[in-house]
Amino acid sequence: MPGNSFGNLFRLTTWGESHGPAIGCVVDGVPPGLALSEADIQPWLDRRRPGQSRFTTQRKEPDKVIILSGVFEGKTTGTPVSLQIANTDTRSRDYANIAETYRPGHADITYDMKYGRRDHRGGGRASARETAMRVAAGAIARKVLGKKVKIRGALIQMGPHQVNRNRWSWAETEKNPFWCPDARTAKEWETFLDSVRKRGSSTGAVIEVVASGVAAGLGEPVYDRLDADMAKAMMSIPAVKGVEIGAGFASAALSGEENADEMRRKGGKTVFLSNNAGGTLGGISSGQDVVVRFAVKPTSSIRTPRQSISTKGKNVEVATKGRHDPCVGIRAVPIGEAMLALVLADHLLRHKAQCE
Repeated sequence: MPGNSFGNLFRLTTWGESHGPAIGCVVDGVPPGLALSEADIQPWLDRRRPGQSRFTTQRKEPDKVIILSGVFEGKTTGTPVSLQIANTDTRSRDYANIAETYRPGHADITYDMKYGRRDHRGGGRASARETAMRVAAGAIARKVLGKKVKIRGALIQMGPHQVNRNRWSWAETEKNPFWCPDARTAKEWETFLDSVRKRGSSTGAVIEVVASGVAAGLGEPVYDRLDADMAKAMMSIPAVKGVEIGAGFASAALSGEENADEMRRKGGKTVFLSNNAGGTLGGISSGQDVVVRFAVKPTSSIRTPRQSISTKGKNVEVATKGRHDPCVGIRAVPIGEAMLALVLADHLLRHKAQCE
């Protein structure tokens, strides 16, 4: 089916289903001569890997990546880089009870409406399992961007509970299972999510991703604006229902004076006094931090019975068995980082092709 590729000069195509033998991707447009091995990709996959705490799905996938093509003697050749990850812990029997029913909030019914058939095992192609390959490709994109560009993500809201930005610490995101930049809030989230998990329910989240060191000038007006591609990238992540750049929706409550990112010349450089625009102006990067946030809905797979219909059109109740994330937003943090890396790498190559 179409729609499996993302990007222009730096292009990702993924393939595979949640309960198939493997998932994989092809990354085209990778410049030649980049040092690349499985060891460069694996640490990023380990950040997303399931089953690392009681707060994520207990599916035990090692997510060991192998490079099938595009690398010779430790360096990229300029040809497509193909990656593969085996699915080793599938339990398709957990989904037997939904083979003839549609789970509310899932893509079950729309896949059936579109194709006339669906893979009910773990959601098939609609499963977030596919995002492992985005993270793998994101590791290559970081190589293209170079060490000057730093991309970091954090969970800033779980359910109704937000972090306190006065206590923000990037280092703290590596010390708790939520990628939370606020140690005190992370402790509160433990209690909250335990209660959600024990009652068989789920909750949503908001993730913030920041890219520092991005050069000015990236972005292709009018329809391939940098922020437009960022929004598409984040909206393409399963369960994402909203995206904002910079001040985002909060800018609607600001005055023109408050919202304008004023400028000064200091030390021979242009300095912005604020960053409500989120690092883009007119769809082109300004050299400031690129800031994007996205909202993730509560996991649709819950044990609480919900009203639905069967494939034969009968009214039924559905309770989803199996291993599911009580807050899918937790593992969305490294996915959001990867998608931003893909967008920036693509636009960097596009900028070089036209302007350098």
